[in-house]
Amino acid sequence: MRRLLIWAPLALFVLVFGLVASGLFAPGERAVKSAMIGQPAPAFTLPALLPGKPGVDSKTFADGKPRLVNVFASWCGPCIAEAPQLMKMREMGIEIVGIATADTPEAMLGFLTRNGDPFTAIGDDRNRKVQFAFGSAGVPETFVIDGKGKVTYQHIGYVGPQDMPKLLEALAAAR
Repeated sequence: MRRLLIWAPLALFVLVFGLVASGLFAPGERAVKSAMIGQPAPAFTLPALLPGKPGVDSKTFADGKPRLVNVFASWCGPCIAEAPQLMKMREMGIEIVGIATADTPEAMLGFLTRNGDPFTAIGDDRNRKVQFAFGSAGVPETFVIDGKGKVTYQHIGYVGPQDMPKLLEALAAAR
């Protein structure tokens, strides 16, 4: 029995090392999923960020048309990276509503001029209250809203070409 107790510290060390190593090589999910999935979109009205482009009112989300709500900012690098995909979806006839967080009209105008404007409306969410109401923790994030105003899907991070099939599938399911 004493011989076995001599090896106990080494066995404990191997066990702890194995647990740490497994956490390093296979980390768990770090994305913060929104609690709004399956819930009605939060009620809000955001003023227009830019002249000539309407703001966003959540009451329009229950008009029978599914749409994307993209939470973004002009100062966000991944938002630039996803711009081509959003433009493709706009060309496909998908309605995309923008919620601009912590932004200014001047910076947003420059962003849209450089990267394209896929948005039918852009709401000014300077205090990020609507972003947080959606359960969004960062930018960019994209939500699918069904025609009844319910949040059916959340995409965290930029929308790359590899994400298009899943978003299109979520939009089709939201019809």
